[in-house]
Amino acid sequence: MKTSKLGSVGDVSRLTLGGGGIGQIWGPTGRDEAVATLRAAVEAGIDLIDTAPTYFNCEAVVGETFEGAPPAHLKFTTKCVLGSPPPGEAAARLEASLDATLAAMRLKRVDVFFLHSSIAPDDYAYAHGDARRDEFSTRWSIYADEVVPAFERLVAQGRIGAWGITGIGVPRSILAALARGPAPAVVQVITNLLDSAGGIRRFAEPANPRAILAAAQARGVGVMGIRAVQAGALTRAFDRPVSPNHPDAKDFERAAPYRALCAAWGEDPAIIAHRYALGLPGVDTLVLGVKNRDELNQALAAEAAGPLDAGQLAQIEQLGLRT
Repeated sequence: MKTSKLGSVGDVSRLTLGGGGIGQIWGPTGRDEAVATLRAAVEAGIDLIDTAPTYFNCEAVVGETFEGAPPAHLKFTTKCVLGSPPPGEAAARLEASLDATLAAMRLKRVDVFFLHSSIAPDDYAYAHGDARRDEFSTRWSIYADEVVPAFERLVAQGRIGAWGITGIGVPRSILAALARGPAPAVVQVITNLLDSAGGIRRFAEPANPRAILAAAQARGVGVMGIRAVQAGALTRAFDRPVSPNHPDAKDFERAAPYRALCAAWGEDPAIIAHRYALGLPGVDTLVLGVKNRDELNQALAAEAAGPLDAGQLAQIEQLGLRT
């Protein structure tokens, strides 16, 4: 397994095991298979495990698998969907979330703690779900005045190695967070050939992930690529029921020419999508949403095959699928 430098976090494997799959977000899997997938990922050279309390039971799976004594070379991340709490409450909520995570995973610290809320200007109105914005979105003033200082204190206390943001918020706010100081050590960025955030994009404007990727690279911020297969839209078929009106289903429909191209190549679209994402400049590690060992082996094959060649990239871009 190749490695890359993830900003100040240091060298990590090019693939990260995401907790969504083993936590049973992406289609059904059993507890035994989740544990087996986690162990197989580590045996294959994956040394970064990306978790969150919202990924159902993934943090408990980590705790049970390693019984509080994971291999010393492994690194762990977790997240908090903070939203926009009343003034003065952000730090306490972040610490409570971290406490619960550490207890579940039986760890004393994590290597990266992410703000998993969207970030938006204080006066911003979302195109979708604005009435609930304080549940899923952190207002800029709270981010700058409370979240960043709270994260910096947790680093100073040694409870986290670094902090980061999930770069799915309003693009201009994510770019502002990368430009100001202190900047996050790591940002999670949408990295797929559609440039789509699918159902997690609540704003009307384009997600603009390539600009976010470039800004992070210029600032020396580590990048964890996410949604390489766009929640299944870039695979042969969804592994779970999806409403035809859901944005992910619309992406699946839009990607039909891509699946046809992969069929003409005799390739699996999921493997090609992972290779595409791994080849994007500035992506240090790619977070996998795999839920079983078969899907893990597909991703491992993609990493071993390396980035797509120029001819393949040109054919994909000629499909005109980017949003």
